[in-house]
Amino acid sequence: MYAADSPLLTLSPDCGDRVTTLDLPTPSSPAAGARSFPAGFVWGSATAAYQVEGAADADGRMPSIWDTFCRVPGAVHNGDTGDRAVEQYLRYRDDIALMKQINLAAYRFSVSWPRVQPTGSGAVNEKGLDYYERLVDALLADGIAPFLTLYHWDLPQPLEDAGGWPERDTADRFTDYAQIVYDRLGDRVKHWTTLNEPWCSAFLGYGSGRHAPGRRDEAASIRAAHHLLLGHGQAVTAMRASGGDNSFGVTFNLAYAAPVSDSAADADAVRRIDIMQNRIFLDPTLLGKYDDELLAHIETVGGAAHIQEGDAATIGAPLDFLGVNYYMPFLVRAGGEPDLESPSPYSGAQDVVFEDGGREHTAMGWEVDAPTFREVLTRVHRNYPPIPIYITENGAAYHDYSDPEGGVHDVERQQYVHDHLIAAHDAIADGADIRGYFLWSLLDNFEWAEGYAKRFGMIYVDYPSQARILKDSAHWYSKVIAANAIVPLANELLG
Repeated sequence: MYAADSPLLTLSPDCGDRVTTLDLPTPSSPAAGARSFPAGFVWGSATAAYQVEGAADADGRMPSIWDTFCRVPGAVHNGDTGDRAVEQYLRYRDDIALMKQINLAAYRFSVSWPRVQPTGSGAVNEKGLDYYERLVDALLADGIAPFLTLYHWDLPQPLEDAGGWPERDTADRFTDYAQIVYDRLGDRVKHWTTLNEPWCSAFLGYGSGRHAPGRRDEAASIRAAHHLLLGHGQAVTAMRASGGDNSFGVTFNLAYAAPVSDSAADADAVRRIDIMQNRIFLDPTLLGKYDDELLAHIETVGGAAHIQEGDAATIGAPLDFLGVNYYMPFLVRAGGEPDLESPSPYSGAQDVVFEDGGREHTAMGWEVDAPTFREVLTRVHRNYPPIPIYITENGAAYHDYSDPEGGVHDVERQQYVHDHLIAAHDAIADGADIRGYFLWSLLDNFEWAEGYAKRFGMIYVDYPSQARILKDSAHWYSKVIAANAIVPLANELLG
């Protein structure tokens, strides 16, 4: 068990003053007595292309690593695939109408690389770009700001066949792809995110093998993490050089880690998890460097020969915002036995054990502890140069179902979001420059290795019919947005 106010590791602060004001819609005035958010705070929701689009072989799209991975026996629950997903490729206008009904000011979506550039290099698929142009134009027509993510894990399969993210060339191919999308949509999309959760791409994809492409190679996962960041930095530099009054960022899934005990071994376990979850991404991106401690850890898992002179400066290209995804805290101890059959994604920390802190759990088995979210947000504020933050994902999966009257009463999700919004509000009071909140997810959808078994959406999807039903959380969230404040949960929802 650990306390919500357990200290995080302290990093040496650096100086910086790049803060860009984004021109975004302002919600209506808050209700009296409510916890209100700053004027112009952006309220949105988010999805990812492979999880929602479907149409996997339509209009010139070719396979990604996830199309391939889903066909590996036992890789995905129930053998599920994203072939159909929730058909947003066909139903995007209906989904935008639901966004408008919920009062969303912004929609964070990702572009499918193999839909735009099927082989990952060379020829562009104009039909794929046309789809995203239609989507963006439809969002803007309804007053919803598009927040575009270029990469949410769907690497074109031919690039994986050539070695994938552990190969430096993939960063160059990503830069070319980013430029293609930016040239088409940069005049209308103002908010650009390069990568979503490179931790998952690198360490679940190439370390533990739990995600596509399903490889288990610690050294390859370290190289993948670096090349993902290199592609990010190169893409930001290229897009910014192309002109336009746009904002550029990257999204990391950050974590709060606390030790089981006050032993030196458990403190070191926290240090190593922190390096591999947080600092390996935050430091080069926001500080423009890998310090000696980071490099020493990297040396323990294959070496740092892949990090070339000038790479850190490229990765540290100036940003306009940082996206933070947050779901759960970690409680860790040292001294476990490495599992050769199911390796940990934490390279150089195979002996670290993740313990249960005895709190409530979501359907994913993740512990719920909202105050730790405040700690993660204020850590970025304390230890890194000033930068606007968007909470680009936060939410929870629960065992939702539609009752005989057609309602979906997701009390637990409302409580989860309510409490995490309080934590975000507290972080703003601490000085963190938080500009917006995107609830994950807009819709129930394909949940990666969990297939369709886990539901994160505030909109329920009946998968056989593809019918959409607004859950109670969507109705509550629409009131939050209208008030620009954390409105109370209804007494009947609290039981």
